[in-house]
Amino acid sequence: MKFLIVFVALFAVALAAPAAEEPTIVRSESDVGPESFKYDWETSDGQAAQAVGQLNDIGTENEAISVSGSYRFIADDGQTYQVNYIADKNGFQPQGAHLPVAPVA
Repeated sequence: MKFLIVFVALFAVALAAPAAEEPTIVRSESDVGPESFKYDWETSDGQAAQAVGQLNDIGTENEAISVSGSYRFIADDGQTYQVNYIADKNGFQPQGAHLPVAPVA
């Protein structure tokens, strides 16, 4: 009987707890073409991202896309983190105050 009372009490507390609010999109823009793209969005919980991409050396064997952009999020520790990046023929190259910097050789 005690188990049932405890179970019902915990169930009631769980139902009474406020539900977490789902983030909403506060800004969203994009432009996608055959040789380039760009997007920019932000949500009500502080997340955001933007990027611009361009197809280079079109029609050659070296055809490749290069992208530059950034994203921002709030982590479980309450800190806001932002990463700026370039992604091109040299790979993904992130930069951020919280990321380690590779030593220069």
